[in-house]
Amino acid sequence: MTSLSLADKPSVPDTPPKYQRFTPLQRAARYLVYLIMLASLIASVRTVEVIPEFLYDAPTQMMDMFERMWPLDVAAYPTSIHHALMETLNIATLGTLLCLIMAIPLALLNARNVVHSRILNWIAQVFLVTSRSVNSLVWALLFVAIFGPGIIAGVLAVALRSVGFVGKLLAEALEEINMGSIEALRATGASMPSILVKGYWPQVVPAFFSIVLFRWDINVRESAVLGLVGAGGIGVVLNDAMNLFQWQLVATILVSILVVVLLAEWVVVRVRKKLI
Repeated sequence: MTSLSLADKPSVPDTPPKYQRFTPLQRAARYLVYLIMLASLIASVRTVEVIPEFLYDAPTQMMDMFERMWPLDVAAYPTSIHHALMETLNIATLGTLLCLIMAIPLALLNARNVVHSRILNWIAQVFLVTSRSVNSLVWALLFVAIFGPGIIAGVLAVALRSVGFVGKLLAEALEEINMGSIEALRATGASMPSILVKGYWPQVVPAFFSIVLFRWDINVRESAVLGLVGAGGIGVVLNDAMNLFQWQLVATILVSILVVVLLAEWVVVRVRKKLI
């Protein structure tokens, strides 16, 4: 007997695709979605209340502003800008460190494979959602009203805004770990601190540093505008320059912020490659 090779075996014809038209109900639902999107767009445009005269004049005003910004007031950097930029970096760094003190316990409480109490999971989730739902500028306004203008308000605003971000992502990283080593430690009678340090921590180290570095990068950018509401940093100098119509100084400040943001991005990438 001779066996058929793979090439000699008869090929099974592919099943042709079946095309089916949408039902009348499906078509009506699609048209309803399109109608809602169009109505929402029209309502949004009417709510914005764009003044046509200002819209047509915007390119001319923009070119005039760019002309006023040139040349850059580089001489003002050592006296007015450098100290404010360093203050901005300090706000971002201290806010990120303070955030970790609050975010790590909330992440542990929110992770269902660490804490098995639904009530504690829900309480931690409420705090994390509250932190994420309030913008950093709103936090800054609240803390400026409590502590007065300055760095303290900026640090606390950055920290409270970051808690929800860091805590949520860290809790998700904890829930995705391999539970085999955790069960082994529990079987040996290890205490909860030992399980956290020797079981959970080694598995979330890469995610932890990625989250913290990414959040610090975001905080550097957010700290640059907190000064607009009196929370310290380069935003205070920017707000004063805009109020005094010192457009050359404004341009220098904006370029300085851009350089700092790019440097922060470069530092984060380099550090992540070293740590992870």
